[in-house]
Amino acid sequence: MNDLSIKDIGTRAGVTPRTVHFYIQQGLLPPPDGAGRGARYTEAHLARLRLIRRLQKEHLPLNEIRRQLAALTDVQVGQALATGTPSSARASNSALDYIESVKSGAGHKRRAPHAARPMLDAVASLTTEPISSAVRHSQWERIVLNDDLELHIRRPLSRERNRFVDKLLAFAKQMTQEEQS
Repeated sequence: MNDLSIKDIGTRAGVTPRTVHFYIQQGLLPPPDGAGRGARYTEAHLARLRLIRRLQKEHLPLNEIRRQLAALTDVQVGQALATGTPSSARASNSALDYIESVKSGAGHKRRAPHAARPMLDAVASLTTEPISSAVRHSQWERIVLNDDLELHIRRPLSRERNRFVDKLLAFAKQMTQEEQS
């Protein structure tokens, strides 16, 4: 198995190093082995990155791509790349179709864009979980408390939860200052 630098993996997948970092931060790609300039990526990272790019071209939202990739092994990712063929039918309208279906609230289960169906079906055949495009829109915030401790918060929060987080952060700051004294 060849180890690849971030520049190598980006070049081979047609993305920038910044995009690779973004996908890792968003949970679409696993972190590399090592850190900093010594970070090394594998062929498995490259395959996942290529599948992400292919699903994006089918106008699939990142949350749905993340959910699907989480259910796949590296072997299954390779199979999806080998067997999944992106559809060109209605590709120019597929994002619009998806937005219209979300706006209209058509049923509890939202379907992916028509053009994404062939790739979704290929990925779905590799997983045991049913494919659903229902997406809860949220964002994770990472707060570094010290070198060994982080706090992860899903946003948006209610006003009450925001107050709780503020108190928690104030307490954590006080504790770390006491620890350093």
